Amino acid sequence: MAPRLQLEKAAWQWAEMVKPEDITREHIELAYRVAVSACKRGTCRRNCRGNPNCLVGIGEQSWLGEIDENAFHNIDDPNSERRDKNTFVGLTNLGATCYVNTFLQVWFHNLELRRALYRFQNSRAEGHNMDSDYEPQTICEHLQYLFALLQNSNRRYIDPSGLVKALGLDTGQQQDAQEFSKLFLSLLEDTLSKQKDPNLQNVIQQQFCGQFSYVTVCNKCGRESPLPSRFYELELNIQGHKNLTECVTEFLKVTAHISVPDSSICQSWTVIIATICRNLSIIRPVTKCFIDIFNPFAHKKKLNTFISFPEVLDMGPFLEGKEKCMYELSAVLIHRGVSAYSGHYIAHVRDAHTNDWYKFNDEEIEKMEGKKLQLGIEEDIAETAKSQTRKPKCSKGYHCSRNAYMLVYKRQTEEIDQTETNVEVPAFLQELVDQDNKKFEEWCNEMADMRKQSVDKGKAKHEEVKELYELLPAEDGQSYEFVPLEWLKKWLDDSTAIKEIDNSQFLCSHGKLHPDNIAEVKRISSKAADLLFGRYGGISRLGQSSLCRDCVTQRCRVIRLKNQLNEDYREVMNLAKAPLESDESGFWIGKASLRSWRQLALDQLEEDEEETKPNNSKVNGERSIKGDNEEGDGEEMKNFNEDILCYHGGLSIIENDRRVVSAEVWHKLRMYFPKAPEFPQNHESCQQCMRLEREGKENEALNRMMANEQKSSLLNLFQEKNRPTLQKWPQDTDVLYIVPHYFVDEWRKFIRRPAKSNPVSSVGNSILLCPHGGFMIFFFFKEITLLWPAEWEVISRMFLVDQVISICRIHDKTQDNGNVQYQTHPDLCRECREGFIFQQQRDMREYAQATVYVRKVIDKKRMIKESAPEFSVSGSDVEDEREEPKMDGEKDPDFSQSEGGAKRQKLNETGSLSVAPVTAASKSGIRRSTRHRKLRGEKALIVSANQTLKELKIQIMHAFSVAPFDQNLSIDGRCLTDDSATLGSLGVIPESIICLKADEPIADYAAMDDVYQVCMPEEGFKGTGLLGH
Repeated sequence: MAPRLQLEKAAWQWAEMVKPEDITREHIELAYRVAVSACKRGTCRRNCRGNPNCLVGIGEQSWLGEIDENAFHNIDDPNSERRDKNTFVGLTNLGATCYVNTFLQVWFHNLELRRALYRFQNSRAEGHNMDSDYEPQTICEHLQYLFALLQNSNRRYIDPSGLVKALGLDTGQQQDAQEFSKLFLSLLEDTLSKQKDPNLQNVIQQQFCGQFSYVTVCNKCGRESPLPSRFYELELNIQGHKNLTECVTEFLKVTAHISVPDSSICQSWTVIIATICRNLSIIRPVTKCFIDIFNPFAHKKKLNTFISFPEVLDMGPFLEGKEKCMYELSAVLIHRGVSAYSGHYIAHVRDAHTNDWYKFNDEEIEKMEGKKLQLGIEEDIAETAKSQTRKPKCSKGYHCSRNAYMLVYKRQTEEIDQTETNVEVPAFLQELVDQDNKKFEEWCNEMADMRKQSVDKGKAKHEEVKELYELLPAEDGQSYEFVPLEWLKKWLDDSTAIKEIDNSQFLCSHGKLHPDNIAEVKRISSKAADLLFGRYGGISRLGQSSLCRDCVTQRCRVIRLKNQLNEDYREVMNLAKAPLESDESGFWIGKASLRSWRQLALDQLEEDEEETKPNNSKVNGERSIKGDNEEGDGEEMKNFNEDILCYHGGLSIIENDRRVVSAEVWHKLRMYFPKAPEFPQNHESCQQCMRLEREGKENEALNRMMANEQKSSLLNLFQEKNRPTLQKWPQDTDVLYIVPHYFVDEWRKFIRRPAKSNPVSSVGNSILLCPHGGFMIFFFFKEITLLWPAEWEVISRMFLVDQVISICRIHDKTQDNGNVQYQTHPDLCRECREGFIFQQQRDMREYAQATVYVRKVIDKKRMIKESAPEFSVSGSDVEDEREEPKMDGEKDPDFSQSEGGAKRQKLNETGSLSVAPVTAASKSGIRRSTRHRKLRGEKALIVSANQTLKELKIQIMHAFSVAPFDQNLSIDGRCLTDDSATLGSLGVIPESIICLKADEPIADYAAMDDVYQVCMPEEGFKGTGLLGH
């Protein structure tokens, strides 16, 4: 289909040949594009907005033809949340709780532990009212209920948030799995030890607690002295080892050679040389081997070492009796990531009933093919490019892994009793599980009903659309109506609510459809319109009688005038070039108006066209944008010949802005601008403007005389020469006077340009006083100017002064130290001064988005090794940078230095200013720079007062590539050590310089990423229920 602009042009092409009074119904229908051919399906990639008969691409594609029922809803099948037959139940990951989920699955598959927990006395669950939800309180109650759900729930996965909340764990922070296992089993053991059942009291020790002895052997006589010790898991070091046997051997090997001056070990010797080693004496049915794959000296950074471990482990050689003791692998915990405080944990567990291996990955449970452990993709993930090492070959019955974190071995038994593999859920727990399953089934039924309702609604809508869409096109000779295009799209978009049909926004000022809005509506048959309005309702129906003749006639007139305008423009410009006859009288016209009269005429025609539109109608984007620009530009000329009007509405006195044109030219222009101001050639200029011009010239002469007189009387003040200061006090006077710097600036502007500036008549010294009438020199010190007495005499004679402010020098004759005091009149306001200092100090402590500078210190000297990028500076910056820096220890004579570094004026007890003797440096007259001189390589950081030191260290880490735990920060020789303290409380103020001394630089950026991602992981489980909180 033709583009929109082509359709617009074709709709009004007839207007060039038809006069407005000759317009017929056929012309009106052409303007509204009633006869434009409708588009067929497949010919348009999108809807033709310029064609009201195009009904393709408005959303009908999704409704025509056969539709899948799933397209009518966005509700997942509730059966996908149902547990499959002969599978286990998963656990929801609450954010970063995968380490909890893996251990819960491992402990659940420990049948003895599960059976013991079911025997736990739970009076709350046994007496629970089934009309309300069961809420466990203690850790054992949570674990007991959780195991019952894992065993008999109908859900595919369950939510462990109750247990996690009871433990007080942070769901968004990854923790060390080994530390969690130790603390949780210790807490569980302490809780179960309070039970009356002896088997329940000792179940943790019976399952996990082994014993070894620290044996001290005398090297001379061989006498042994054992010291028993318990263990719950073997913590094995893998560095330098290839298999599990080597790790266990190292764990038990000789640990030390000692010299003991004691006979407690051997009675035969007073001083003995002995050796210490470990001997395994007791191991339990379940042995856990924690493989230390994290480096404790690199923020628990993960090691890249493969370890080989067997499916069947013979622990006999490691026992004291050397008897045969076979253990088989029952679980493997896998860690994927670069450190203990990040990454992901997965558990591979063998089912004790079927001996099948399953992979537990939070909510996802996967059964391994066959009867063998398959670590699979977990070993194919390379943490970094440098960590990719070749996987060694494994013998039969062995597995190799660099991600295995914990190995769980269970003692082999010759005969497996099937009764031992079946753990029955107690009746009171089964009732709670049945209650949860009932709620789950109700939810599934509710979701299924919602799906069915959505499907039924979609099918009904499908039939409605197919029925009505076939009726939408209006055939030739058939009655029709117009409906909004956007409403049709929303009707075909099932995801939005359908409102009533509203055509009011498309009406013109005559209450009919405006021709410019034809692109926003579609023409449909009256039969289809009746059905749509009958079902959905609506207002302002637009039928065949809604085509507006007045708007079409006005548009036709504008088009014809625009075409005629080009011919008239050429004729007017040619006539304007011809000189007037001697006896011919002309008319005044603005030169700017003559240059732009064609554009002004076009704007006038468009304004006439806009008058036919309602205020809220939007014709198109270009028109509305242009209107906005015209309203916002106050300098643009809008009316013809207004450029020769003065402020009083008369003819302007500026003759250079106007010229005379012939009467023929003026009459042609009046056709387009009938309301333009008319001035014949003999019309006089505005008398008021002429009088004001004469008065202005007289005032200008007076101002020049006044400026010359004031300049000659106050020449040094004007040229800023020989100015008094507190340090350069004249010998022949003890009084200086003060005026605002603003007064001096305005006075100098007048002196420089007396014809363009207004004269200064008064000195407003009252702005330098506080509400109590005191002088606030400490606040306005940089905004005042000191005057000599002779200058003040001239000032007070030539100007009106509202308040005299002076400063006197007072000699201290009792002391010969050269100190001089000064007294102001009016006196300084002590109350306002203290408030100003308090506010200044508070601003130093409470700030946001301030700049501080960090300098890296090496060998206790401020030597920067890294080079920072140099930035270009402006000329003024270069000038300031060249200024001589103030020497160490030098102080501003007018100010004393406060502890926080803020300057304040000296004020003695009498309220007078006190100034120290002038130093040689200050006498030199060199202006000092107060800008911070940034050293090469120094980094500027944006901080806030409520920001903690820990957060500042994270910023420094990104700027200097120094990890937070390697940073030693100090300010003014004071170390900053409390990471939880705010910068404001530590005395860090804006523009502070913080010294950074780094420990050994870290080249492992992955470890620094861990530090950045994990907020203070060294706190571990502090504050959680695992530590009794």
